[in-house]
Amino acid sequence: MIKSKLLSIMLLAGALGAFSSVASAKTCSVEISGDDQMRFDKKEIAIAADCTEVELTLKHTGKLPVQAMGHNWVLTKTADFQAVATAGASAGAANHYVPKDDPRVIAATELIGGGETTTIKFSTSKLEKGGDYTFFCSFPGHWSLMNGKFKFG
Repeated sequence: MIKSKLLSIMLLAGALGAFSSVASAKTCSVEISGDDQMRFDKKEIAIAADCTEVELTLKHTGKLPVQAMGHNWVLTKTADFQAVATAGASAGAANHYVPKDDPRVIAATELIGGGETTTIKFSTSKLEKGGDYTFFCSFPGHWSLMNGKFKFG
């Protein structure tokens, strides 16, 4: 009897602990668009410090196909931005112009063309509050115009 009550209490405590960790998770959503003039509609994205996950939606508001005017959204530390963008060209279209398995890439969407939309989710666990981050499109030639600041915290 005592063992059964103790087991019930332990199971309840475990369930409550699991619920509190789920309840403390917070997904923050953001949307950004790119167009046929190689522009993002945002130069800065700010995510609150209590966000544990980011859901980012990229919309291509242009009409040109992915082969001619493809866009993606890549996040790196600002110090890594240009090197990753340059390496993206060598990675090729099959890899969405993102260096494969590159630890400098925090998050990246697939490459999309005019009228298309893509969404990714990524954990904020790799981000430091107040860190220096840059987002950009790594399609060859786009990153110098299509970039902005990503702020966490």
